[in-house]
Amino acid sequence: MVHMFLNGGGMKGGNLHHLIGGAPFLGPATTLPLYRLHSVGDDHPALQPAPEGQGAAIQGELYDIDLTVLRTNLLPAEPADLELGVVGMADGTEALGMRLRDDCAHLPELIDITHHGSWRAYRATTDPTT
Repeated sequence: MVHMFLNGGGMKGGNLHHLIGGAPFLGPATTLPLYRLHSVGDDHPALQPAPEGQGAAIQGELYDIDLTVLRTNLLPAEPADLELGVVGMADGTEALGMRLRDDCAHLPELIDITHHGSWRAYRATTDPTT
């Protein structure tokens, strides 16, 4: 089991949540203020390491996920512009998390939504049913 920071479809109520195999929910979580958050075509969020001094803390959820479930269920369902990486958490720990691939940093469909602080907060401004 490993700690996994989820900030998009894998969170409670998200379209990928069923793929985490009942992983124990460890609670809400916040990253260190080292990241930018993007909407990729209003389809999914993408966490990106920020240049020094330009990051913000991003909110999500932390789960204790089985590596087999991660490898066989969740990772194959993640968008191709994301990759598994290590995310620094506000409490000083680290967790796995999905991050924007470096070669996708200039996709035209990226919208910087960092100022919202989370995918849910952003979606609440674009879709009143979320």
